[in-house]
Amino acid sequence: MNKPYTAVPSFAGSTIIAGATLAFAAALALQPAYAADASNGKVLADSHNCAACHGPGLNKPVSPEYPKLAGQHADYIYWALRQYQMGSGNPHLGRNNPIMQAQVQSLSQSDMKDLAAYIESLKGDLIDKK
Repeated sequence: MNKPYTAVPSFAGSTIIAGATLAFAAALALQPAYAADASNGKVLADSHNCAACHGPGLNKPVSPEYPKLAGQHADYIYWALRQYQMGSGNPHLGRNNPIMQAQVQSLSQSDMKDLAAYIESLKGDLIDKK
């Protein structure tokens, strides 16, 4: 005896999945892209007092264990902030630093992108080795 779900031809399931995938892709394409706002990033950096640890211009840390941020790639900064926000619950994704975790908890993903754009726009001492 055939069960009801096996009576459907095998290509019908793949057609439904392909249609759902196409609808999802179309929905994503219709969403406006978010352009990071470096000026809002500056406001956020000032309000979160990033310079207290990372120094003036986020380029002269007050202690060697704090990184220079100015000029760092925005995608790296965004991902680092996101990892601090995720915390140490997942050792493969999160970063464990209580100060940074507290700093980023109130930030939205667009806030973190704005911060990252601002930090990337700063003149820094970082160099690319070739």
